[in-house]
Amino acid sequence: MAYEAPVARPVNPRFSSGPCAKIPGFSLDMLADAPLGRSHRAAVGKAKLKEAIETTREILGVPADYRIGIVPASDTGAVEMALWSLLGARPVTMCAWESFGSGWVTDVVKQLKIDADVKKAEYGDIVDFTDVDFNTDVVFTWNGTTSGVRVANGDDIPAERQGLTICDATSAAFAMDLPWDKLDVVTFSWQKVLGGEGGHGVLILSPRAVERLETYTPKWPMPKIFRMTKGGKLIDGIFVGETINTPSMLCVEDYLVALKWAKTIGGLKGLIGRAEANAQVVWDFVAAKPWIENLANNPANASTTSVCLKFNDARIKDGAAFAKAVAKRLEKDGVALDVGAYRDAPAGLRIWCGSTVEKADLEALMPWIEYAFEAEIAAQA
Repeated sequence: MAYEAPVARPVNPRFSSGPCAKIPGFSLDMLADAPLGRSHRAAVGKAKLKEAIETTREILGVPADYRIGIVPASDTGAVEMALWSLLGARPVTMCAWESFGSGWVTDVVKQLKIDADVKKAEYGDIVDFTDVDFNTDVVFTWNGTTSGVRVANGDDIPAERQGLTICDATSAAFAMDLPWDKLDVVTFSWQKVLGGEGGHGVLILSPRAVERLETYTPKWPMPKIFRMTKGGKLIDGIFVGETINTPSMLCVEDYLVALKWAKTIGGLKGLIGRAEANAQVVWDFVAAKPWIENLANNPANASTTSVCLKFNDARIKDGAAFAKAVAKRLEKDGVALDVGAYRDAPAGLRIWCGSTVEKADLEALMPWIEYAFEAEIAAQA
């Protein structure tokens, strides 16, 4: 049976999981107020950075006594700053269920040489938090960008704990409800849910994390770019806009534009609602098709941003080659860019459903996925 290509097409075919789609209606004209050619230490630069920090706090609902800093090297830089600066004071538990979490395990165990308790889950599942000792310092990702699974909530993290919780929330922040009282360190990059430009990270510290910084000195040499204390005291300037190194004021302006857009759609509640509605489009499609399924095994842990899918049709001869061919066909047809599974993940598709994506574009994409599937099945014959 020959399948005809659908008529409707996504207006914006960008479904990459990072950098992600820009906010609806974005144009470069929106960045006209960026103080280009000015020092980030000038009054105008400091004001922009401080505004970015304060608006982040407002939208995410970050407690007033938590510190927010803009740091270099995207989410990776923010996580590394936390790991190098905070770990080593007490036992450590590393939780990993996808590529980036596994990367943090490598850094802690092989680079920092900490004898951590490593708990891993296969792609599609997460670690059982009831089996985690939160009197140790615990490192985990909230949402597995490469596996499409997330922590459903913070219920299994005790409020009374001796250890710090260090959470990589890069594909969760702004699209999922983060329980701040259960999290001591939160990191993200604004290139994810808000569709900002890459290269900058955000590091959020609880009072408990600040106390650790001011009372503990790691045994390893600390690179300048990771240093957050001086003379045993937190460098407060980092958390009011005096960045460690030179930020791109163009990227900061882009982030401010995205934050202002977020406020127009109802802030965090609106952002979460958009992501959930987007993911539901994909989930409903998958539920109706016997040849494709969500990589997440438990619906309660299914991501609403980085939705990962796998093909399960018995006619598929080479799973990896088939999935790549489907993704390539979707890109060639101009209906979905960058939707192949992450290189370390099981073969399949990864469709970004974050808050900047329009639901109508996902609705238009679904028939194209079926078309590409059937075309590639026929091509195997």
